[in-house]
Amino acid sequence: MPHFDRKTRIIRAVLTVALLAAGSALAQAPPAYSPEQLDKMVSRIALYPDPLLAQVLAAATFPDQIPEAAKWADQHHYLTGDALAKAIAEDHLPWDPSVQALLPFPSVLEMMASDMAWTTDLGNAFLAQRQDVMDAVQRMRQKAKDYGYLRSNEQIIVRGGPYIEILPANPAFICVPYYDPLVVFAPPRPGFAVSAAISFRFGVMIGAAFRPWGWGACRFDWGSHVVFINGTPWGRVWATRGVYVHPYHLEHWDAARRVESHRLIERSVHEREEARLGHRRVEEHHYH
Repeated sequence: MPHFDRKTRIIRAVLTVALLAAGSALAQAPPAYSPEQLDKMVSRIALYPDPLLAQVLAAATFPDQIPEAAKWADQHHYLTGDALAKAIAEDHLPWDPSVQALLPFPSVLEMMASDMAWTTDLGNAFLAQRQDVMDAVQRMRQKAKDYGYLRSNEQIIVRGGPYIEILPANPAFICVPYYDPLVVFAPPRPGFAVSAAISFRFGVMIGAAFRPWGWGACRFDWGSHVVFINGTPWGRVWATRGVYVHPYHLEHWDAARRVESHRLIERSVHEREEARLGHRRVEEHHYH
């Protein structure tokens, strides 16, 4: 009987490990969003200028960092230009540079932080279905353009062709468009002034001081479905999301990242030691 009990325990342990492994594999499966879901998902940012859109999509792949970044941006909203860039650098912030790149845009970070389910879904979609996300952006832009809402003005340049680009009229001044997706992606009502549907209430001067965070070198190759962040193709995908690090040359971020990595290693060692001691206590209990 003791032999049978031991054999049963072994079988149960093997089955438990197998079930845990299967559950883990299912949890790690990439998401799959339909075109309709992606259209709705990107609708609130599809009309952002390309450089800002690129940074938002990249930052959304680090959703856990967004709330703290939004808090920092709100606390430093009175800073602009070189003073803001200096404060970001001196604080040795541990967040990904794409997240730090949005610190001059507290309203964008607040929008992302206030709806973390949306931000997380957007990041996951960008990791798992980048081509589909970019296609969705183009579909929504085409709708807004066809209905007469999306057009060049003093703040943005809208370029047509096979793909619609939205570029800042002044490359050093990035404006955030404000619009209602329920309005700009639907036929205008009779008598509605389409020119008033998109407003630009907030803009940021992004000078040379912000180049370390990729500004001035962010764009899309829409035809090839490639996103360039800081002048380099953004290669973070679902399978590499836990290990991929974009090749930024940002000395203060590298230092902060080393500190964070050291902290995570120490925590991992501590957790393993706790687990080992706990396992030993369980064995001793069974032995006695």
